[in-house]
Amino acid sequence: MKSYFLITVIILSICSLSSCKQYLDKPAITDIPSDEAFKNFTNFQGFTEELYNSIPLVTTQDYHNNWNFGEEELWETDETRLFAYSVDQGDYWGWNTAYYSWFKTGGNPGSQTRGDKGHLWGLAWYAIRKANIGIANLDKLTDATQEQKNLIAGQLYFFRGWFHFFLMQYWGGLPYIDEVIPADTTIRLPRLDYQQTADKAAADFQKAADLLPIDWDQTATGQQTLGNNNLRINKVMALAYLGKDLLWAGSPLMNQESTGSSTYNVDYCKKAADAFAEALRLCDSSKRYELADFSQYSQLFYTYNQNYKVPGLKEAIFMENLLGVQQWRWNQVNDYRPMTINGSGIKCFPTANYVDYFGMANGLPITDPNSGFDPTHPWKGRDPRFYKDIMFDGEKCVINGANVGNDDHRQYASLYTGGLYRTANAAKAVLTGYMNCKFTSQYMNDWDGYRENNAEVLSFMRLADVYLMYAEATAEGYGSPASKANGYSMSAVDAVNVVRERAGVGDVNSEFLNSTDNFMSEVRRERAVELAFEGHRFTDLRRWLLLTQSPYTLKKSVEFDRATPDAQVYADPQDAEVKNFRETVLVERHLQQKHYWFPFLTSDVNLYSGFKQNPGW
Repeated sequence: MKSYFLITVIILSICSLSSCKQYLDKPAITDIPSDEAFKNFTNFQGFTEELYNSIPLVTTQDYHNNWNFGEEELWETDETRLFAYSVDQGDYWGWNTAYYSWFKTGGNPGSQTRGDKGHLWGLAWYAIRKANIGIANLDKLTDATQEQKNLIAGQLYFFRGWFHFFLMQYWGGLPYIDEVIPADTTIRLPRLDYQQTADKAAADFQKAADLLPIDWDQTATGQQTLGNNNLRINKVMALAYLGKDLLWAGSPLMNQESTGSSTYNVDYCKKAADAFAEALRLCDSSKRYELADFSQYSQLFYTYNQNYKVPGLKEAIFMENLLGVQQWRWNQVNDYRPMTINGSGIKCFPTANYVDYFGMANGLPITDPNSGFDPTHPWKGRDPRFYKDIMFDGEKCVINGANVGNDDHRQYASLYTGGLYRTANAAKAVLTGYMNCKFTSQYMNDWDGYRENNAEVLSFMRLADVYLMYAEATAEGYGSPASKANGYSMSAVDAVNVVRERAGVGDVNSEFLNSTDNFMSEVRRERAVELAFEGHRFTDLRRWLLLTQSPYTLKKSVEFDRATPDAQVYADPQDAEVKNFRETVLVERHLQQKHYWFPFLTSDVNLYSGFKQNPGW
């Protein structure tokens, strides 16, 4: 994309596109000289590149930004600047008022400043406007091959659908802006219900899929930027987001908003399953995207000492804005480790109730009497992803003991009740009894110097997610765990098992295959485990209408005493024996029906009568 950056800057000057300051407040299309911006592929692609730069940056905006708002994490409880804190309090106005929030208004897509990228609301409407301008000028692209025309149009349609979809997840149905609205025109577009908005986004995703290649490197145009096309919008991306858009439209919350029924909408789920099936067929035949080997699992999320290599491998399909990759060093580590080994940061730790979703290696949940889970040996025999994502009592955190004065309780995670990691600083202690190592190595800390050369990038969609969405859509749309979408050989349960088998986890047990409802309990748990801490849980709980239901309103700690001598714990923490194993509620969220949707800004809903506020706000 760098090859088009200077062209983008020139065209932005020509087009005189102002930054997104207010909802749809943009200059008229007649301000753009058509002779320059759209006359050939190079110029038009330069114009289009800014849509990529409008993708929000979630993980690194303002250093301590937070992106998990379900029941999976607990931030230090006295930190009120985080939107996560606002959500716990039921204050969804914090999406725009909290200091640390990536949903805000404003933003500057042309900026190279990291803080300008964490503004979903502002950047999305800006990008929608820009996509519409491009679509309105497609006929100006005369000095181009048909392939090049298709590439430009496909990207524009994709981004128009994608930015609408990304907003819809949080605010519900929207006015779907599919034309260029002059600044001096009074807006009168009605706010659609969710499914009406999703239908329009689906049409754009389908157009994009029809126009785009599987791999730009395999096109004549892509040869000019060979090896640098990985993040360019392609057919698989469009089909996968088509499926996601339709599955979301068919989910209980969205179906309720649109029709009044709080069940899955079978027709939308069928269409979603078919879209996912086509995307997966293309992946099977082309190998454009593949599940990473489990030995490389951590490289899906972060890299260390690889010259800031972008993580994701061939599994990442669509990623957040990459502007902050080389700047995310300090607080990625500070926020996930206690004060005893990292003396600053806003502390964040996995909740015990969320860790409970990680079942046993045999594939059964720990609540199943046949799982083999033993509360006297709670870290033994667990799902292998447990050991990739979660740090528990006794694990080594500092490589060189001399760096911590040869104090074993600092070198090794002292997470038992009364342990040093949980008592050294009351406000910033490991309140929950677990630490996150999905996005940072267990050894990244002050003492060993690991925090200086690591990169983290959040995938908005990766292939494992597509398999799990296919499983959900197929089971709900076609009627059973054994069902298959049209023209695809994989059943719903097969798709879940593919993800589990990559991790070395047992298949879905037969006890969950006797009904769709039972199967869905495992699909939901599988999404919680495979996609843990990747920003999906909040939307999943909302679309399943579970956000306000216990136990999903609880955030707990694990409490226990060591029954094994310390030296043995450190030698083999997975086999350590504990006693008095129990969980304690730390936070209970008192959320209401209105908390399934964000509120619109008052200034927006006052623009015209057809733009209605979400219920309860």
